[in-house]
Amino acid sequence: MELWLGGGALGTQLLLLGLAFVLTGIIGIERESRLKSAGLRTHILVGVGSALFTLISAYGFVSLGFAPSDPGRIAAQVVTGIGFLGAGVIFVNRGNVVGLTTAASVWVAAGIGMACGAGLPLLAVAGTVLQLIAVGTMPMAERVLRRTAGATLTVRAARDSGALQAVLEHCAGSGLRTRIDQVARAAGGADLELTLRIRGRRTDTERLATEVAGLDGVTAVRVGDPAPR
Repeated sequence: MELWLGGGALGTQLLLLGLAFVLTGIIGIERESRLKSAGLRTHILVGVGSALFTLISAYGFVSLGFAPSDPGRIAAQVVTGIGFLGAGVIFVNRGNVVGLTTAASVWVAAGIGMACGAGLPLLAVAGTVLQLIAVGTMPMAERVLRRTAGATLTVRAARDSGALQAVLEHCAGSGLRTRIDQVARAAGGADLELTLRIRGRRTDTERLATEVAGLDGVTAVRVGDPAPR
C-alpha cells in the first residue's frame, strides 16, 4: 500500500468508509426518529470510527514500512471501547432499566463499521437489514407478548399498617404467578409503593387489583404494562 498518495487500495478503503457512513446513518435515522439518546450522529461516528480503526489496524503500519502484524490487534480494542460508550446511554429509572436497546444498537453499529473496514460489505449490509428488522418489527411482537404474558400491579399503602404484607399474602393465594419488582417510598414519604409483575391474563390481573384495592390500608392500586427496556 502506498503512503496515502492515491494508490489503488486507497479508493477501495474510501468506499468502505463511505459504506460504513451510509449503513450506520440508516440505523441512526431510525433511532433519531424514536427520539433516542444516541441518534444519527452517534451511530455514524461509531460506524465510521470502527471502520477507520479496522482499516488502520490492517493497513496503516504496513504503509509506513513496518512488517505486517496481527490485523485484529487494534480492531479488537473497538469492542472493548464501545462497551464504555454504550454504558453511557443506559440508566435506571424507578427500578426500570432504560436504554438497553439503544446501547445494543450502538454496539451493532460498531460491528457494521468493522465489517466494512474488514472488506465484508455484504455482511455489513445484512447486519444493517437484520438490525432494522429487529428494532422495527420486534416492538409489535413484544406488545403482543406483554398482553398475553402479564402486567404490573402497583399498590400504594400506609407504611405502618401491615397492608403490604396483606397484599403479598392475597397475591400468593390468588393462583397467579407474581414477583416483587420494587418496593419504594411513595412521593411525599407517608406511604410505601409496591410494584409486582404478574404472569397471567389481563382480566385476572384486573380482578386481583379490585380485590387488593379493598384491603385495609391500601390507598391506591394501578395496573399497567411492563415497562419497555
